[in-house]
Amino acid sequence: MRPKRLQTWIDSQYENPRGLVGTYIGQKMVRQHRVEVDWTIQQLSLQAKDRVLDLGCGAGDAMARIHLTSAETHVTGLDRSPTIVRSALRRNRVAIGEQRAAVIQGDLGTLPFPDKSFDHVFSIHTLYFWEDVSVVLVEIERVLKPGGSFAITYCDGRGNVTWDGIATLVQEQFIPAAVRLGLTDIVEARGPDSRDYHTVAVTGRKPV
Repeated sequence: MRPKRLQTWIDSQYENPRGLVGTYIGQKMVRQHRVEVDWTIQQLSLQAKDRVLDLGCGAGDAMARIHLTSAETHVTGLDRSPTIVRSALRRNRVAIGEQRAAVIQGDLGTLPFPDKSFDHVFSIHTLYFWEDVSVVLVEIERVLKPGGSFAITYCDGRGNVTWDGIATLVQEQFIPAAVRLGLTDIVEARGPDSRDYHTVAVTGRKPV
């Protein structure tokens, strides 16, 4: 069993990757999360020329995967970690050069985009780290175009174990906050297991 201090440091690297270790963790997450990345993209039902925001884009794998099947879609990735932003820039350099993608360092609580900028907003494995669910949802609602959709993917357990903390967060904070903002069609969708982790997404829409 790892010492508590070491485990705390490792956990902090997953939240905000830094330095060489952070770069390695970013690449590790690309390999580990491909199943839920592809499934989340499917939930968005992308159309040509949609504008998409990936919150907590990590090393930019989801951005690159979108362009494999939807080359005309413009994808913006945002992440708080300068280390991981550099990885995302490298992975998507061709699309960025062709102005089909952008990667920005920033915070989920104060998104640096105008109102009604995106047709879709998604985020994969960041919900655990949101400091204030209501604040992030306010920002998501603000930057979504009317009729736009969101998908927030996370894991709520592994094997026979359910993680009550994240399930409670979704039921008692996320969904009520989304309803208060007027977001509609809110659904919890069960996705494919990934490495025995249970994949879930909360999806919804901003009314027209």
